[in-house]
Amino acid sequence: MTKTPPPFAPFEWKIAWRYLRARRAEGGVSVMTWISLIGITLAVFALIATLAVRSGFRSEFVGTILGANAHVTVYSSGEIDAQGRVDRTIADYDDMAARIAQVSGVARTAPLVKGQVLLTNRERSTGVEVFGIRPDDLLELPGIADGDKAVGDLSQFAEGVAIGSGVARAIGVTVGDKIKMTSPNGVKTAFGTSPRVNAYDVVYVFSSGRYDIDRTRLYIPFEEAQSFFNREGAADEIEVMVEQPENMNPVLIPILEAAGGRSQVWTWQDASGGFLRALEVEDNVMFIILSILVLIAAMNIVSGLIMLVKNKGRDIGILRTIGLSEGSVLRVFFICGAFTGIIGTAMGVVLGCLFALYIDPIFSFVNYAMGGGVWDPAIRGIYALPAELHLSDVLKAVALSLGLSFFVTYFPARRAARLNPVEALRYE
Repeated sequence: MTKTPPPFAPFEWKIAWRYLRARRAEGGVSVMTWISLIGITLAVFALIATLAVRSGFRSEFVGTILGANAHVTVYSSGEIDAQGRVDRTIADYDDMAARIAQVSGVARTAPLVKGQVLLTNRERSTGVEVFGIRPDDLLELPGIADGDKAVGDLSQFAEGVAIGSGVARAIGVTVGDKIKMTSPNGVKTAFGTSPRVNAYDVVYVFSSGRYDIDRTRLYIPFEEAQSFFNREGAADEIEVMVEQPENMNPVLIPILEAAGGRSQVWTWQDASGGFLRALEVEDNVMFIILSILVLIAAMNIVSGLIMLVKNKGRDIGILRTIGLSEGSVLRVFFICGAFTGIIGTAMGVVLGCLFALYIDPIFSFVNYAMGGGVWDPAIRGIYALPAELHLSDVLKAVALSLGLSFFVTYFPARRAARLNPVEALRYE
């Protein structure tokens, strides 16, 4: 009894390999094979590169937010004072901060005084947002205290102010210069409120990684901010840092309970939720578009395989006549198409990973070739194009490419297997 060869036997691979490397004159379709190979490679490369940039952009965006902002902000809904005005300041800020710090999952707390002023240096002025904070609390902000491009000595913060690099460029100052701060809510006199004007030394220039923060923010010692903004004995809000900022829901209710009545919370996700949701929608749309690109590239395999089946009709008839089963013929042509998809996917993965790993020199070259100004941080919020390579993204791209390649290859291979050997050899 004749033994049936196992699926994907060595002779099937040998026949498929001969068809793949056959020259055009011998009935091969090497040109179409190369076109399919290049198409799959570029499609997988584009998919991996896009996923890496997407992951890097979100990670950079979230990292710079969490590095320079409170994870949770606790503020008062306000009480009506003797003059009938709503007072939203927090008088027992130290006690409230201590109670919130005891909540499980809270890393640290800090009272803040906030206000807006006009910052002036000689003839140049700009509006900034002032954060009154204690020196020890400012040192706990990694985006401010640990910046690679920071200039100055933060240990001298008690003797001056810290400003963002964008603010420093806007008014032309650096460490050691003196700036003038003007607030419209100044000294109250019998003739009304006169603006308050104070001068401070710049002791630190930070670069948080986010353009909007560096361009609009100034830090001043807490007690000085209380005096400057008429907040003696009070704070505007409590800054709360949690251990797991990506999952804050379990700690929000305990924080509210610890803060007491009339307290409300505002999280970093509330402040940036719209942008994060827009990023998520854009990610999904881009993945769908690039998946279609991979499908189009995979369809080239179909074209090449159909031409191969047509050119090899006589060979198919002979193979069937000498005893090859439909399954063996199907697997021979399936190998031809799948091999193109596998090699193209592998090359695309290599190119995509190299792009993600060496994105900085690549981006610098593109920026130089285009004459500079390719990336505007004022529009995109961060200073460079980031990329972060994740194994899950690579596996997702590989699974999509191979799945589509195998799927579209099956149908022309099935057609070859069902070719009638009598019809194939009739005119030979």
